[in-house]
Amino acid sequence: MNEEKCVSTCKTREDKFKCLATCRTNEILKKIKTLSNCANRSAYSYNREQIDKIFFSIEKALTNAKAQFYFPEEKGDKFEL
Repeated sequence: MNEEKCVSTCKTREDKFKCLATCRTNEILKKIKTLSNCANRSAYSYNREQIDKIFFSIEKALTNAKAQFYFPEEKGDKFEL
């Protein structure tokens, strides 16, 4: 189910979250599988530094995304003394 259908068919915020999170997670997993196709040494040439750079970037993005669930930023709150 695509995201537009998810939004239009969900009645609660929890249903919307479940539908969108499932859809987006499946898309990410599909892209990771596609990336793993680049590991074919008979078709591609790469070195350890390139691989480390790819996965460092992915791991950093994943860590940042996960942190947003556990430590959401307070929007609109400003510091005052």
